[in-house]
Amino acid sequence: MAVDLSLDPATLRIFAEKARAISADVQGDYEDGTEHEIDLDAEGMHESHHHDALAEEEADDQTEEELRELIDDLNVDEAADLVAIVWIGRGDYSADDWDEARTEARSRAAGKTSAYLLGMPLLADHIEAGLDTLDL
Repeated sequence: MAVDLSLDPATLRIFAEKARAISADVQGDYEDGTEHEIDLDAEGMHESHHHDALAEEEADDQTEEELRELIDDLNVDEAADLVAIVWIGRGDYSADDWDEARTEARSRAAGKTSAYLLGMPLLADHIEAGLDTLDL
């Protein structure tokens, strides 16, 4: 089925990759089901460190912020297409319902699309399934 898409499918696959990276990062942090706590030995730290404060270095994973910005930068038609693809991938609509899904996505747009989509734990799967269903 040929659909008139305002976004390049390759761009949508990048969105899916970023969403998968976000999902993997969250799951990896909590795989063991426990909260990770840090035990500090104040005396031992004072002897081994020559500064007054604990400096933490952490690798900032910008993936979620990047994906949020990419989605927020989409125009109305592009955002509606992305949401419609997600809905098709989730099974809310079939490929034959593309026009209906796109129209519904436009009419229901309220707030930030990124907030809506990034709240979906299986966002990457839905994007990929939607693209596959539409043969894109």
